[in-house]
Amino acid sequence: MKHILKRKDFARWQGAERLPDAALCKAVKEMESGLIDADLGGFLYKKRVARSGSGKSGGYRTLLSARIGNRYVFLHGFPKSDKANITQDEKRALQYAGKTFLELSAEALSKAFQAGVLMEVHCEQAH
Repeated sequence: MKHILKRKDFARWQGAERLPDAALCKAVKEMESGLIDADLGGFLYKKRVARSGSGKSGGYRTLLSARIGNRYVFLHGFPKSDKANITQDEKRALQYAGKTFLELSAEALSKAFQAGVLMEVHCEQAH
């Protein structure tokens, strides 16, 4: 079963930017088709997400940890206009956090949800 999650900080940013969960679901679907913008190593990926009403080039950059086809955790997002990339320190911190989230057991995941550290991304799954 595929799990798409987001960190609390990411969810706060996402809300402020009015970025719908559907955009994150679309990004994951694209990744599963091999459309990955950058593999930053350590299960950390950069994925462009379109801003509503415009294309990906004027959109957002999201950073997520993923085991493709299994678990995805959106960790960080920013408008492309704000900065081109993250620093090496940010990258290392995100790789560490992401690896931790990818390795959580079902019980630990449940605790992370209860504590509000992680939230589920809701995708309308067409069957």
